[in-house]
Amino acid sequence: MPLWKIHGNGRTVAPGDVVAPDERLNWPATIAIGAQHVIAMFGATFLVPILTGFPVATTLLFSGVGTLLFLVVTKNKLPSYLGSSFAFIAPVTAATASAGMGSALAGIVAVGVLLAIIGVVVQLAGLGWVDKLMPPVVAGAIVALIGFNLAPAAWNNFQQAPVIASITLAAVILFSVLFRGFLGRISIFLGVVVGYIAAAIAGELDFSSVADAAWIGLPTFHIADFGNPGTWSAIAMFLPVVLVLVAENVGHVRGVATMTDASVNRSTGRALIADGAATTVAGFFGGSGTTTYGENIGVMAATRVYSTAAYWVAGIVAILLSLSPKIGAVINSVPAGVLGGVTTALYGLIGIIGIKIWVDNRVDFSRPVNQYTAAVALVMAIAGFSMSWGDFQLGAIVVATAAALVIYHLGNAIARWRNTGADDGGPIPAVGPLGGDPE
Repeated sequence: MPLWKIHGNGRTVAPGDVVAPDERLNWPATIAIGAQHVIAMFGATFLVPILTGFPVATTLLFSGVGTLLFLVVTKNKLPSYLGSSFAFIAPVTAATASAGMGSALAGIVAVGVLLAIIGVVVQLAGLGWVDKLMPPVVAGAIVALIGFNLAPAAWNNFQQAPVIASITLAAVILFSVLFRGFLGRISIFLGVVVGYIAAAIAGELDFSSVADAAWIGLPTFHIADFGNPGTWSAIAMFLPVVLVLVAENVGHVRGVATMTDASVNRSTGRALIADGAATTVAGFFGGSGTTTYGENIGVMAATRVYSTAAYWVAGIVAILLSLSPKIGAVINSVPAGVLGGVTTALYGLIGIIGIKIWVDNRVDFSRPVNQYTAAVALVMAIAGFSMSWGDFQLGAIVVATAAALVIYHLGNAIARWRNTGADDGGPIPAVGPLGGDPE
């Protein structure tokens, strides 16, 4: 029996129809859509290794391998591309600076293993316990603090070439509001292209490594180092990232289910296991941690093609691109000014995603428990609070995440015991129509 049934005539999608995960268009159309998925993820995926100092080609390789692994684990039922997760940027940067790349990779492996374990539990017991541990106010705070914690890193790059950075930032914002559909969704990638061209005109590019790079060759591999004394304190900085990956994967599954078939939600546990396995493999050999990508959800929504066949194509194309050191050298030549401009927007957007969680779930910020859960966590993350005991150190993301969890759960327990009304009373009631023009 074939893996995919041909949808309709294999060339077009009728109005109102979608190409289901177990269907496909003809192979030329499927290959074209798969290549489009690579373009959609490319701009975001290559930024992570550039910002963390990881080899771009290695990250791209394990992005492709992770995507194929994801499809296998989810039994070819859940369309998804696994690109580099921005949630890893802050802990990888801190761990690399304090203990080296090997320790940072060990942290990525630890996240992957824990995510896979959570996936097994979700597959057996459901998602209810995750919602109780990480209600909207806590989930939003954790996602937001990871983005805002990176603000100093964006400024460090921005001030190295403020003119190029400003051009890049303006281009990202302009393309996001100027274009609709697919082009609007890759505004970050287009902004990088504009910034790169501006830097070339200004003579700020260094192409020496591009000229020396071979067209074909294997990526550079690094091995996770669990023997370094600083590794275990580094691993602690990575653990909050698990909560972000859970939220991203669950959101991805629910999004696909909404647009295709509610039965897709049954794959939630497998999706977590698959992303955990992909992240673990990448971390062991020098790649960035992975996650499902909103950019690719956008491509599916625009094309109405949810075929997993397109993602097999995308994964294979990514692997083939990773085997060209020259492509990796071109990507590595992106100057600091361009990175400063794009990360000013990008890191802020990570923070805004957290705030959107609050808005979508109508978190009641008139309640003191919710106020302090968010307020304390964000200030700790932005200011860079840390704690240390000898060689063991907890970075701002760990400290802020722990603060959010303790304040919320302990604060709720005390407020309900004392019946003060300071606890989280659930979502605030909607006032008037939600959205649309006022009547």
